[in-house]
Amino acid sequence: MKFLLLLGLVAVALAETTHFEGSCLCVWRPLQVDFWRPESPELVTIDIDVDIRVPAFYLDMVYTRLDQIDMEHEVLIEDLEDAVNRERDSGPTPRAHSYTKYNDWNTVQGWMNTIASSNPNLISKQVIGNTYEGRPMTVLKLGKKSSVTKNAIFLDCGIHAREWIAPAFCQWFVKEALSTYGSDSQMTSLLDQMDVYVLPVFNIDGYDYTHKSNRMWRKTRSRKSGSSCIGADPNRNWNAGWCTIGASSNPCSDTFCGYSPESEIEVKNVADFIRRNKSIIKAYLTIHSYSQLLLFPYSYTFQLAAHHSELLKVAEGASAALRSLYGTSYTSGPGAATIYPAAGGSDDWAYDLGVKYSYTFELRDTGRYGFLLPESQIKPTCEETMLAVKYIAAYVQKNLY
Repeated sequence: MKFLLLLGLVAVALAETTHFEGSCLCVWRPLQVDFWRPESPELVTIDIDVDIRVPAFYLDMVYTRLDQIDMEHEVLIEDLEDAVNRERDSGPTPRAHSYTKYNDWNTVQGWMNTIASSNPNLISKQVIGNTYEGRPMTVLKLGKKSSVTKNAIFLDCGIHAREWIAPAFCQWFVKEALSTYGSDSQMTSLLDQMDVYVLPVFNIDGYDYTHKSNRMWRKTRSRKSGSSCIGADPNRNWNAGWCTIGASSNPCSDTFCGYSPESEIEVKNVADFIRRNKSIIKAYLTIHSYSQLLLFPYSYTFQLAAHHSELLKVAEGASAALRSLYGTSYTSGPGAATIYPAAGGSDDWAYDLGVKYSYTFELRDTGRYGFLLPESQIKPTCEETMLAVKYIAAYVQKNLY
């Protein structure tokens, strides 16, 4: 069950009283709800809608309190289990890889091996390290082979495990890049002159867990001795205003910042790779869902980035290109001011490192399906997002620094 709320549920427990007859001292145990948007209760303000998944056990209690305090709300998903089942609405899941299905990790891994071996002139793969649970993190390098080092764009998908449309896009991007090279002048020029590094699934352990155990899992799967809480938020774990705002120091929180910057091995592996290639990586693009946003630094501060005007201009151009296909509307702007402040994000870290064109996509939709975007929407979502990514890539290609 998911609600759009305008105030926290705890408000009813704080009602004023002038007399004490019949009252008692009670222990208040907050409801165990799952914040979908924003990502934690600390980020709730009175001027935003709040998407919350409420376990069935609490539904009667929640309905009663909503009625008591006359809080505006809307039920978007009546039965979450049914929505999970209907997410795969384009037919039975094939054993083979499909670009219009949500492929599990083993299928994605097999696809990477096959596509790299089938296109040796345009693609190669490199393992940049292993995840906490020992899975290889493979980066695909797309670009025409060259005797000289080329400038590059880094693209990653699936930092948050439950955002399945994100890895679907990275796979789609690779397909489109390879299939249109030689026929699409823009893609041909891009891969002739630059390389694109693609990490199809960033949070592999978490992604695998969402397919096998808990569809709504968000974090990594790391463990620390002495704590029963598992994982950290890999998009709060970067050394960019780390754990100062919009992140939690509670290991059980979905926005847990980790025990130190880059404490999550997945984050460290990617950070090390980008640091090693800092001189050639000119753009960093990271794909998330949901909300239909195109964000850029900063999220850990309300201070505007040094290149704010240019970053906004490019984001608005990319959003217009995206909208031109199906009319899907995106909002562009710096993260903190556009949605909410959140420290430790990868785009802020990349920008501070010197990667000027650093963007975060929040793909479809705006809440009707949330993280459970049906498979029938993979194709249109990826098609329109390709237009935005190609717009940014073309701009970067013409404005190297």
